[in-house]
Amino acid sequence: QLQASGGGLVQAGGSLRLSCAASGFTFDDYAIGWFRQAPGKEREGVSCFSSNDGRTYYVDSVRGRFTVSSDNAKNTVYLQMNSLKPEDTAVYYCARIPLRQWVLCLLGYKYDYWGQGTQVTVSS
Repeated sequence: QLQASGGGLVQAGGSLRLSCAASGFTFDDYAIGWFRQAPGKEREGVSCFSSNDGRTYYVDSVRGRFTVSSDNAKNTVYLQMNSLKPEDTAVYYCARIPLRQWVLCLLGYKYDYWGQGTQVTVSS
C-alpha cells in the first residue's frame, strides 16, 4: 500500500513536503516515483528515488527546487518542494516500480502500484 499526503494550498515561492508511506512490501526492492497530473494535462513523472542506495532523479522542471528523501525506518519517502510555481499545481501521486527497472522510472505504465493522489495548489 502507498499513502500520499501533505498537499495543500501555498503561495508562489512557498514550500510543501509530500509524504509517501509504504506498507506491505519490501521497501528496498522498489524505487518510488513521484508523478503529477494537472487539469487537462497528461500525467508526468517528476522524480524517482531508490531507498536501497539513495539514487535520485529529477526532471528538468523541478531539478534544484524539489528534493526527494526517505526515512527507511518509517518506510516513507518525502518530496520536499521549494520555490513552488503556479505551474506546479497538480495532483501528485507516488507509485512503486521494481528497482531493477530504475532506468524506466519516468514511465508511469511501468509502475505496478499507485497511491492515491494529493492535491497541490500554488497560487500566484
